[in-house]
Amino acid sequence: MSRLDSFIRRLSAQRACLDAAIVAIGSREGCVLEIGLGNGRTFDHLREAMPGREIFVFDRQINAHPDCVPDEGHLFLGDFRETLPAATRRLGRRAILVHADIGSGDVAASRSLGAAIAPLIAAMAAPGARILSDQPLPSDTWQAEALPHGVEAGRYHLYWVDGA
Repeated sequence: MSRLDSFIRRLSAQRACLDAAIVAIGSREGCVLEIGLGNGRTFDHLREAMPGREIFVFDRQINAHPDCVPDEGHLFLGDFRETLPAATRRLGRRAILVHADIGSGDVAASRSLGAAIAPLIAAMAAPGARILSDQPLPSDTWQAEALPHGVEAGRYHLYWVDGA
């Protein structure tokens, strides 16, 4: 498969999972976490799909299109292993949707980061939350959810937090 085809499949899977998670949470109370702003495409999609919902964004540095950068009150810059605990102290356990797009070209490093931040995400995820990621996020706090039609297993990961 060409890199272009792989990229298109990844973005299609990402959008399908985001849209499924948005439908699943409905009008439930809670904020959204976007972990890995990148160029801001998914942040832009989330704020368009959920107007009025608070979205908190995490990234090491800003590389996004200027129209896709949140205000300072909704932005946490730095290493996720440091910014997620700081956000937990500020926000508590009220994230109803968490999107983690943390992969890099290094598969082992990406999986290691996913394993490291999974418990940090768990500390913020409200009962009934949906968590989706480009990397596996191992946790006893949530369960894998069926992927939307057309999304290949392993292409994206979708979870729900029990207790709703």
